[in-house]
Amino acid sequence: MGLFKKNPFGHILILKKWLIRIFGLLTHRRFRGFNELQIEGSEVIKNLPDTNVLFISNHQTYFADVVSMFHVFNASLSGRVDSIKNVGYIWNPKLNIYYVAAKETMKAGLLPKILAYMGSISIERTWRSEGKDVNRQVKMSDISNIGKALDDGWVITFPQGTTTPFKPVRKGTAHIIKRYKPIVVPIVIDGFRRSFDKKGLRIKKKNILQSFEIKEPLEIDYDNDSTDDIITKIEYAIEQHPSFLKVIPQKEIEALEALNKLREW
Repeated sequence: MGLFKKNPFGHILILKKWLIRIFGLLTHRRFRGFNELQIEGSEVIKNLPDTNVLFISNHQTYFADVVSMFHVFNASLSGRVDSIKNVGYIWNPKLNIYYVAAKETMKAGLLPKILAYMGSISIERTWRSEGKDVNRQVKMSDISNIGKALDDGWVITFPQGTTTPFKPVRKGTAHIIKRYKPIVVPIVIDGFRRSFDKKGLRIKKKNILQSFEIKEPLEIDYDNDSTDDIITKIEYAIEQHPSFLKVIPQKEIEALEALNKLREW
């Protein structure tokens, strides 16, 4: 690697590598120490191509969700099976991992700006700005940047665009899938909302079992599936379809509560 070699967004790779190493070391105990990250499906990661992969996930915190993915992806690529044991995997991280984030979030302070350098594709949200509802056109440069990132590597996106559960999936994600035809890998996370604050920077509660499930890539007919078809597939895949809000019998609720008690350690 040349000393000042850059990625397509102009970020110096050696600087990005050191930022990922440092943040990886600083955050590892958040997922294996203070809390425990239970991973399923790491074999999916090992079998993916190096580029044009889109990860879709439900969203629980601003930053902890993405940080956990950097850990899991790099641990899986280094040969670990459903584990982030031994943080040595972060020494040689995959540098072409990107994530979609709101531009206003990534500009709010020094730490978000540093995190943005590690791989953010910062976009202007079309439906929300500075805490207010808005209605504006999608910037084509934002779409192009996501395409540029897919050409270079892997992209993480949270298609609901919010940490509030069961909000609708945004149509933009479906349009990106139809346009760039990436391999689409669903991820379902849980426990992050209980263990971190909303930003995902401060540990709110210890001894929470965090779950991280990587599913098989979605089967998508890029030419014939409509955007609504793709949205429905995404909602089911990341377990955010309205049907998941069905009324749960009292006995089942009690069984789930008992299981959650066992998950605490």
